[in-house]
Amino acid sequence: MYEGASHLTFPSRRRNNEEVGSVLKPAGFGAAQGIISAAYLKDATDPEWKSDKDMKEWNAFMDKYAPGVDRSDAATVYGYAVARTMVQVLKQCGNDLTRANIMKQAANLKNFDPGMLLPGITINTSASNLPRSISCN
Repeated sequence: MYEGASHLTFPSRRRNNEEVGSVLKPAGFGAAQGIISAAYLKDATDPEWKSDKDMKEWNAFMDKYAPGVDRSDAATVYGYAVARTMVQVLKQCGNDLTRANIMKQAANLKNFDPGMLLPGITINTSASNLPRSISCN
């Protein structure tokens, strides 16, 4: 699928490596020259985060619960961050695990950092920025 555009060329720009394992590697690194991407999560393949406390915790988690999973796949970091965010919501709920309270707490995250966001990025929610309903067909 990605290889079809490998003949296109783009001016070289700085890119983040978040999609290395899940997009660029399968497409072929030669096809990825000059692309631009954006990221809000730490890249597990970037040596910059090697000694980062949260990345060490993520690696320990992966060692224990997902030892065979490809760590270059950005979905692993994303899933971990989402799970940690849900844990925070449940902690804020205390013993009141009703739907109403879970939604209230999900709408009340203030400067929450699930540990895998790039420095300076935090999660802030309010009742006005949550979806009212989700429907699936």
